Amino acid sequence: MPALSGFLWLISYWLIGEVVIYFTGLPVSSGVIGMLLLCATLALYGRVPSSIAAAAQPLIALLAMLIMPGVVGVFFIIGELAGQWTAILIALVVGTLLSVVTTLWLLKRLIGQSYER
Repeated sequence: MPALSGFLWLISYWLIGEVVIYFTGLPVSSGVIGMLLLCATLALYGRVPSSIAAAAQPLIALLAMLIMPGVVGVFFIIGELAGQWTAILIALVVGTLLSVVTTLWLLKRLIGQSYER
């Protein structure tokens, strides 16, 4: 039952992201906004609740399958992306670096607090 509660939390943050996108019109995915809000909440909370961890663990195992539709979509519009490879390459490199730095910062913060206890 903790996994079900965790899924409800994850879906709630995704829906909050939908509401933020609807009212602000930001050109960002609602899932990204939801993840940022969840990350901020967990950073303030100081740890990952067991229910969210129980729900997220199976999703991490399926991450490659969740990314696959986006990759297939890029394959079908590859002709439209011609001439934009520099921007795509910069976005990929900067996005990857930001993702790694954010993950390391959050991991260090969460693990550091568990050692202090």
